[in-house]
Amino acid sequence: MDETTDLRDYFEVVKKRLWIIITLMIICGLITGLISFFVLKPVYQASTSLIVDTERNESSQMITGDQFGVTQKLAVTYGEIIKSRAVLEDVIKNLKLDIEYEDLVNNVTVSPVKDTQIISISIQDTNPKKARDIANQIPRVFTKEAKRITKANDVQVIDKAILPKNPIKPNKVMNVLIAFVLGTMIGLFIVFLLEYLDNNEVLVKYPQGIKSVTPGQACVFYNGEECLGGGIIKTVLKNNEPLWYL
Repeated sequence: MDETTDLRDYFEVVKKRLWIIITLMIICGLITGLISFFVLKPVYQASTSLIVDTERNESSQMITGDQFGVTQKLAVTYGEIIKSRAVLEDVIKNLKLDIEYEDLVNNVTVSPVKDTQIISISIQDTNPKKARDIANQIPRVFTKEAKRITKANDVQVIDKAILPKNPIKPNKVMNVLIAFVLGTMIGLFIVFLLEYLDNNEVLVKYPQGIKSVTPGQACVFYNGEECLGGGIIKTVLKNNEPLWYL
């Protein structure tokens, strides 16, 4: 019974200042929507994949377990070479890009595919054609550098990058939904904070009559007897209107 009363009291607190929650929710949603749709530039991603080649056992023409383990480690090493200044600065030079190495390396993601010899390369940029061109240029430069640095056999391209059609971010709908939730949480916080700070004198309706009290000073009466431990007042009057009081 007490739990039901608690929930009902909380509901009344929210209901009393519901306009604050709705207003903040709308404001957060509108601001986030405007930023997502009109300020943030869409970012596109182009991806390519490579395979690390290795020497085979001449008698069996198969890759041994030791060789496979070595090539997996080489894939990690090659990932660092791909993001090296030696590779990316040549990519910038070949494509005549108007960016610095530091800008490009932050947009390059290299991921060795687990338990394979494959390396996945992803490029993000606000220009989809530029992202595709960079993704396809990196393997060309990287192959030469890999042979020079590690004396590797060969690196072959599995999938060339294609022109991305849809941006990967920002996720406009998700951003707006998150903003609505955030606005609701902020609104609830403000509502309960205002309720806590509301120290205006109120009229409490006791079984014996109506008494003027301030929040925090009122006690609950059960069966006509005062409960000094405090609790929830059943009925509170403020400006002659019923008001739930915690």
